Amino acid sequence: MATIDEQIKELEEQIANTKYNKATEAHIGKLKAKIARLTAEDEKRRSSKGPTKGFYVKKAGDATVALVGFPSVGKSTLLNQLTGAKSEVGAYHFTTLDIVPGVLEYNHAKIQILDMPGLIKDASRGKGRGREVIAAARASDVVLLVMDIFNPKMDVLMKELYNAAIRLNQTKPDVVISGSSQGGVLVKPTVKLTKIDPETIKDMAVAYGHINATIVVRDDINVEQMLDVLSGNRVYIKCVVAINKVDLAKPGELEAALELYPDHTTVPISAATGYGIEELKQTLYETIEMIRIYLKPQGKEADLVEPLIVKKGNTVGDVCEVIHRDFKNNFRYAMVWGKSAKFPGQTVGLDHTVEDEDILTIIVKR
Repeated sequence: MATIDEQIKELEEQIANTKYNKATEAHIGKLKAKIARLTAEDEKRRSSKGPTKGFYVKKAGDATVALVGFPSVGKSTLLNQLTGAKSEVGAYHFTTLDIVPGVLEYNHAKIQILDMPGLIKDASRGKGRGREVIAAARASDVVLLVMDIFNPKMDVLMKELYNAAIRLNQTKPDVVISGSSQGGVLVKPTVKLTKIDPETIKDMAVAYGHINATIVVRDDINVEQMLDVLSGNRVYIKCVVAINKVDLAKPGELEAALELYPDHTTVPISAATGYGIEELKQTLYETIEMIRIYLKPQGKEADLVEPLIVKKGNTVGDVCEVIHRDFKNNFRYAMVWGKSAKFPGQTVGLDHTVEDEDILTIIVKR
């Protein structure tokens, strides 16, 4: 019987030998679903043999940004500029052999910045400790891709992150798969599907191993997105691109580099001179989408000096969790002043969504 690796290789060869068009789309989708299932089985088998030694970084601050790039693009110098952390700097490959953390304090927020060892081709397959680096990147709030003005193309880097199930600047497809005891696979789209048909979705689900299930599709997805849904291990992370060493650029080089990233927020910088660093700090802060909440103890003035930093879209319940879990467990009600309030001092519950610079009083059971 063929091994999992041999089965995957055979399926990949079938895909390579199949000309992609509308008529073969469903067939290729089924083959990719089978590869995804076999890959998941292989990962499960590997993990059962014991955990792989990886990088351990203690979470700190209100959010985490991972510096990801090829070796020697200036990530360590950039970390030092952003945080004052001491990451070893050298003009040779693989200066950073471990993950070095630092903290950027900006607009009252504490943002953990991780200087990661450089990624190389086939990092997603484990080359150059790539899997361990990527595992740390998967846990971040923002991936900061650091590119060199002399080698600004990031096709290889993007492919390695994609192969490692990281989806940059994408939203998770709104597709729900619910298992059932009988009836086969039923696909229920709530929107018009223009990139994939229901039959292909059904065939891919069956190829992945779903026998009886209802699949509700609320987004106009394509084959790759359906594959992501079936795999279930994808992470969706925001991304910012920093093009480094622009102080050394020749005329026209920066303009050409910027044209490579039309779908990403891109900031030209020089980690060596400090050029663009303040703009990069502001961009990271805005990308993370953090907001400031001022706490007002009952019967006292609000603390307008040290705000509590939470994520955009957070609720009063989330704020309670940040303060202390007892606040949520003993919660009675809250009062809010600011953008999210219909009127000053509005009484709200745990599910009320707060906005930037709201003033909040939380009343707990005594």
